[in-house]
Amino acid sequence: MTILNTPAVDPQAVRDYLMGLQARICAAISALDGAEFVSDPWEKASHEPLQGNGITKILEEGAVFERAGCGFSHVRGPRLPPSATQHRPELSGAPFEAMGVSLVFHPRNPYVPTVHMNVRMLAAKNPQGDDVCWFGGGMDLTPFYGFDADVKHFHLACKSALQAYGDDKYPRFKAWCDDYFFLKHRNEPRGVGGVFFDDFSELGPKRSFEMLQSVGDAFLGAYLPIVARRKDTEYGERERAFQLYRRGRYVEFNLVWDRGTHFGLQSGGRTESILLSMPPHAAWSYQNVPAPGTAEDALYQQYLVRKDWI
Repeated sequence: MTILNTPAVDPQAVRDYLMGLQARICAAISALDGAEFVSDPWEKASHEPLQGNGITKILEEGAVFERAGCGFSHVRGPRLPPSATQHRPELSGAPFEAMGVSLVFHPRNPYVPTVHMNVRMLAAKNPQGDDVCWFGGGMDLTPFYGFDADVKHFHLACKSALQAYGDDKYPRFKAWCDDYFFLKHRNEPRGVGGVFFDDFSELGPKRSFEMLQSVGDAFLGAYLPIVARRKDTEYGERERAFQLYRRGRYVEFNLVWDRGTHFGLQSGGRTESILLSMPPHAAWSYQNVPAPGTAEDALYQQYLVRKDWI
């Protein structure tokens, strides 16, 4: 059963683009790391509430990445979960179709930032029986040791990807990212942001999908130069311990606040694939406060703050 039947957006074209994006990103990361992704195709059983299929690709214990997960999924369900209808209450409980690519890469070297990217489309039937579709996604950077050049490069790549779709898009989506990737229980940002958009259809189905593709296509250029610049930086036990401590914050956000995680779990998604974003190692310590003037303190004072990077 395919719910989407909007002539301006061919669901097969969306699926083909997303699967191609996953393949391109994984090939580039594998070439950089020297390790291969394990490909795990899956399909939901007929008795499960959620139907569909996907491919989870995972690289673990590589030379550059401790864990790099990139998943494609295309699922259909009888009712939208609460996490997907916060801004569309009229669609609560409607049958839906969703497809997307989501990735989180956890580098080995503490000087290389963790990165997240997601692009997705959802479709549903409104109460009048009409097909509606919308798009969401973005990318954001989470460094453990901050460098202005890295953050500016990342934000410039995000801005460039959105420029053709209106001068308002980057500042709006940058602010949206700052608001969204924020640990309310810690009162601190998860990282240095990027761009984020959700429930987006204001350009019309075709043009909105084109914008989604531009964001997805910009990812490798936004992230790989940073990895190449930092991956061979020397580090010791101190930097590693701080990296693991900050990874704990990443876990907290994904489990407590992330709507994508909640959507997957609430809708009956594949848990192993949903949690590919988790780091292989993380740590917590009580009231860990870096000494003033240290590089660790600089992360809090100069980077985990809301600012205009470009």
